[in-house]
Amino acid sequence: MDILSELLSLLKPRSYITAGFDAGGNWALTLDDLAGRIKCYAVMSGECWLTMDGIGDAIKVSAGDCFVLPSGRSVHIASDLQTKPRPASEVLDPNRSGEVVTYNGGGDVLLVGSRFEIDGCYAEFMLKDLPPIIRVDTSSDKAKLRLYLDLMMAELKEMKPGAISVAQNLSHMILAQALRLHLQTANEREVGWFAALLDPRIGKAMEAMHSEPSRPWTLKALADKVGMSRSSFAAHFRRRVGETPMSYLTRWRMACAAERLSLGREAIAQISASLGYASEHAFNTAFKRVMGMPPRQYGRRREQVSPT
Repeated sequence: MDILSELLSLLKPRSYITAGFDAGGNWALTLDDLAGRIKCYAVMSGECWLTMDGIGDAIKVSAGDCFVLPSGRSVHIASDLQTKPRPASEVLDPNRSGEVVTYNGGGDVLLVGSRFEIDGCYAEFMLKDLPPIIRVDTSSDKAKLRLYLDLMMAELKEMKPGAISVAQNLSHMILAQALRLHLQTANEREVGWFAALLDPRIGKAMEAMHSEPSRPWTLKALADKVGMSRSSFAAHFRRRVGETPMSYLTRWRMACAAERLSLGREAIAQISASLGYASEHAFNTAFKRVMGMPPRQYGRRREQVSPT
């Protein structure tokens, strides 16, 4: 399985909300319920603006565009840049799926959005390097994504038996396709694991670490794997990913360990050995450094917050 598919499958969406928003006139909403969630929207018709503190200029999105909000930070969506935003919760019911909400009479802009609540231990690993707003111009692969969007809109309008389930499955396909299109258009100046997947040599090294986290990887072994000298590989990896190969490997191992600890089926010593650690002490030290607490405490905390 490729890394993007693997990490998408490991996000473990706990529940989904899929709905439409049909707005008219001047309007502005603040989405501030994004912690621990990913939101993915498509502009079916019309246009609107996105703003977020700390990202600079406003982003205009038009019919055919998708945008993904993976950071958990509040974002403003508006018809213009002058209207004062109101909380989205006053307009959109956060617990209702399958509805198309009409606001100010509708008719000017139509959005279809999905909310993914994530409960996987890999979420931080995956999301931390993504831009806070991912805008995808679907013109490069419009037919495929547009088909998904049209199917979702039809499900929401017709509400036949099973419509919500179909819309939720389509939302997964839209999110995956939007991230894939963003990956295809990422440039070499972007830093992080996501953009680094475009680099054949760095992507190959990352895939090796993901597929065999228990292997006793060294800098030389990874460099040999991709046909580079050790120094060139180390510098190139850090430039593209933003951290050293060994730091990335440790973070991936700890994400794998956290997932297994949350299941509560294995002893710490067993997890430690299976991830290539010669001693449980070395594993405990690495886990605490990356995750902020010892593995035993992490496992107990996950048991307390796991849904019954």
